[in-house]
Amino acid sequence: MLVLVAPGQGAQTPGFLTPWLDLPGAADRIAAWSDAMGLDLAHYGTRADADEIRDTAVAQPLLVAAGILSAIALAESAPGTDTPSDPGTPSDRPAARLAALGIGAVAGHSVGEISAATFAGVLDAPAALQLVRTRGLAMAEAAAVTETGMAALLGGDPETVVPHLEKLGLTPANVNGAGQIVAAGTVDELAALAADKPEGVRRVVPLKVAGAFHTRHMAPAVDTLADAARKLAPVDPAITYVSNKDGRTVDTGAEVLARLVGQVANPVRWDLCMETFKALGVTALVEVCPGGTLTGLAKRALPGVPTLALKTPDDLDAARALLTEYAGHAGQTA
Repeated sequence: MLVLVAPGQGAQTPGFLTPWLDLPGAADRIAAWSDAMGLDLAHYGTRADADEIRDTAVAQPLLVAAGILSAIALAESAPGTDTPSDPGTPSDRPAARLAALGIGAVAGHSVGEISAATFAGVLDAPAALQLVRTRGLAMAEAAAVTETGMAALLGGDPETVVPHLEKLGLTPANVNGAGQIVAAGTVDELAALAADKPEGVRRVVPLKVAGAFHTRHMAPAVDTLADAARKLAPVDPAITYVSNKDGRTVDTGAEVLARLVGQVANPVRWDLCMETFKALGVTALVEVCPGGTLTGLAKRALPGVPTLALKTPDDLDAARALLTEYAGHAGQTA
């Protein structure tokens, strides 16, 4: 089974969207999405500096837009697709074309789950971008209440690390597998962690994010996102959707949307998502733009599974070749 995944906040870098806008129709699509959201995606993706795109209200829509744009570019090579589609056409819900390429499951890390919901056909691109715009603004507002942050712990056993974090008042906000857990909490709690690392942890690396995401500090954002979600009309996934909440597959659009709402104040269990990929018989994994983070985790947690990260459009041909090679292969890791 081929898996398509979308990264979360922190994957963005200055100018990463620039080469993607040279693809046919891409600049027009980004302009249309920008107008709908009231956010200049082209500016933030091509000219803004690292501090500007660190802003939660900017980073989240930018990442989802880039993920969907690159997935659409990949989907354009599906059988029966001759030319790139115009903005607003059914390609804004690319599930059928991705399935035609052999994609059998999708997942996203944190805000990447909204991208994945579009890949699965649960939401079309305009709805997904409206939802992530609301999410980013609500989480930025929640983050402004208390000075909080996140830090990645490299190494250590979860059975040792998690109780140590909880003792310090921190939340294991991202359990990423492959020897990585991300702690989240107040700056004082994170300072205490830096001075008192859990046994077996090699390094504590502060992350360039603006708050303690996936913790109780984000609770105010849940109600705002729930209000926005009630205005949407999700449909059931056309491709298997794997949830951050517990690594389980989700069969209905309503449940996917409910999980997207609750996710902002609850931990990301990417380790369990990768366990599900194994159980499904993953044969290859592709990460949409700005790829790299999740393929890095997969290389350690899913040894022997070919991976590819879409960093620029130059990677599209290699991704298509990988999908062609491994589509229909029986999984070797189940």
